[in-house]
Amino acid sequence: MRVVTAAVIVACLCGPAFGQAPQQPMPQAGEQDKEKTPGQKETEREAERAYRRSLGNIPEQKVNDPWGTVRGDNSAKPAEKPVAAKKTKTGTGETKAGTGTTKTGATSN
Repeated sequence: MRVVTAAVIVACLCGPAFGQAPQQPMPQAGEQDKEKTPGQKETEREAERAYRRSLGNIPEQKVNDPWGTVRGDNSAKPAEKPVAAKKTKTGTGETKAGTGTTKTGATSN
């Protein structure tokens, strides 16, 4: 009885595997594609033209801004970054106006 049950289970599992077999053999690696008939080529061209025409029928999409109602129309723009301080011979500090010394107290020459 166990042998019969095992055979039925194996048969049930193998059935779907045969359904996955391709109808026409798949080309193997390195194998050349077969030449298409003129009818197949014309059918492909017509399908490509129809695809291109259908792309033209798609309307332009509006810009999607999900935070637009939260942010509002008069949102503040980010401030520009400040210009980096120039380095001196003694360090990276800025000179005080007219004194010739840096913030650290060293003199610049």
